[in-house]
Amino acid sequence: MDENYICGLHAVLAALKNNPQTVEEIWVSDAREDKRVSSVVQAAHDARVKVHKSPRPALDRMVDGMRHQGVVARLREAPVRKEQDLETFLSRLPDMPLLLVLDGVQDPHNLGACLRSADAAGVHAVIVPREHSAPLSAVARRAASGAVESIPVFQVVNLARTLRALKEAGIWLAGASQDADTDIFHSDLRRPLALVLGGEGKGLRRLTQEECDMLVRIPMAGSVESLNVSVAAGVCLFEAVRQRQCEK
Repeated sequence: MDENYICGLHAVLAALKNNPQTVEEIWVSDAREDKRVSSVVQAAHDARVKVHKSPRPALDRMVDGMRHQGVVARLREAPVRKEQDLETFLSRLPDMPLLLVLDGVQDPHNLGACLRSADAAGVHAVIVPREHSAPLSAVARRAASGAVESIPVFQVVNLARTLRALKEAGIWLAGASQDADTDIFHSDLRRPLALVLGGEGKGLRRLTQEECDMLVRIPMAGSVESLNVSVAAGVCLFEAVRQRQCEK
């Protein structure tokens, strides 16, 4: 499937509403005329995006059999920001920013799910390395349910250097590691913060871990040793949100 395609009612509608300039055209199934599809078509008309009617088998071929719910969109290049834009972005953040750093998440479903959780938690930006990370493909975009279009994503060449830049900007780095002595529920996250999570299987790389100001773990009560990275991201982000809300 072409990386510039997204499919599914929620993902396409979110793109049309949040960043209509990224949508080139959409296709809808000629067999669907229900209210949900009509809302997508109306959003496309409002954004002056061309709409095509297409037989369902053609949509199946377009997205290589992915579940599309009768709606497919072709997007312009994913809205990814570069490392050189980060300094200016950091200078404009509020007093208590919350960032998410993903160190080598290579499964596009996990990347999209992390972005979805980040958007829900009000994260100001997500930072990923350019290498050894899943691209913002159609699969990632669909899993993100529109978050790719609403939250800034920075791809950086040197993650360790970027982490040092975050610290110089006054942002505290909290790395998630099951080897940490302190669990996240007893860690003070009420500060300018970037939560740093590692990729599937290996977790944080050594150099990334060494740049962190503190390491935290999610306490596990069952027999499994760790959580999926997207689940762990949600737990960590919303613990930070909880602590900040309790402080108000």
